[in-house]
Amino acid sequence: MSSLRNAIPRRTHKERAQPHERKKFGLLEKHKDYVLRARAFHQKEDTLRRLREKAASRNPDEFYFKMVNTRMVDGIHRPKSEANKYTPEELMLMKTQDIGYVLQKVQSEKKKVERLNSALHTLDHQPENNHVYFAEDRKTAASYRELEARQKRVQGLEKLYSDMALQKELQKSGRKRRLREDEIVQPTSRPVYKWRADRKR
Repeated sequence: MSSLRNAIPRRTHKERAQPHERKKFGLLEKHKDYVLRARAFHQKEDTLRRLREKAASRNPDEFYFKMVNTRMVDGIHRPKSEANKYTPEELMLMKTQDIGYVLQKVQSEKKKVERLNSALHTLDHQPENNHVYFAEDRKTAASYRELEARQKRVQGLEKLYSDMALQKELQKSGRKRRLREDEIVQPTSRPVYKWRADRKR
């Protein structure tokens, strides 16, 4: 009997729509909307309950470094600014270490370029854009691509090293000024500075 009852098609249940005269009150909440709203409400309740328990069981003698390193701004804890975290001497030391690392990478890349040049029988003074390569196999072609990529990397590292060295020199004491374009002997796109000579006692 139950199988026969299941074979008969039933009318699909539909939730009623918002009556026309109640359209001004907005969308009529369906069951799925209620489920979402109830879940969000209970989730907020659980969060508040856990926070109350955590505050009640807190050790009053407990210490965190963030208690010192933060401050209240409009009722919200904000970390202190770390702009003055390091002294000028420490900043200079870190820049020196960074410059040393970049210089080491420049020298390492130059050695790799020299080894590739000697293996591929190319000349250092010959411009790569006018040099015609006849690659007999894919391995040789890959070696030439690696050589060109490393040469570009060396150029980029050398530019980075010179920029870092200039920034380090600008941080040193002494009067200096940036030269105008008409004062520069060899035109360049990079800024040029001149330091005033100080008497050595």
